[in-house]
Amino acid sequence: MVVMIYITTGNVEEAKKIARVVIRKRLAACANIIDGITSIYWWKGRMEEESEAILLLKTSKARVDALVHEVRELHSYDVPDITVIPLEGGLEEYLMWIKEETRSL
Repeated sequence: MVVMIYITTGNVEEAKKIARVVIRKRLAACANIIDGITSIYWWKGRMEEESEAILLLKTSKARVDALVHEVRELHSYDVPDITVIPLEGGLEEYLMWIKEETRSL
């Protein structure tokens, strides 16, 4: 099975830093970064509004635990948004590529 990991980061540079590490370690096959989002949320009893970047990582289900651990270590937030989204379908060749690129070496 293939999954997408949805992560919010403080900025594009943080997203790139995380992406480069997890791609290099083959914990993810690829990363997409979306800049310029606005997040509104509750934190420690206050409503917050911040600019953030989204980092989307594609990986195999077998690599999720190691990937989440690595992102947690690299991330600047106390409690980062790291959400696993199962991919139910898609272009089979693309899904196979993700599995191939994230297999244990």
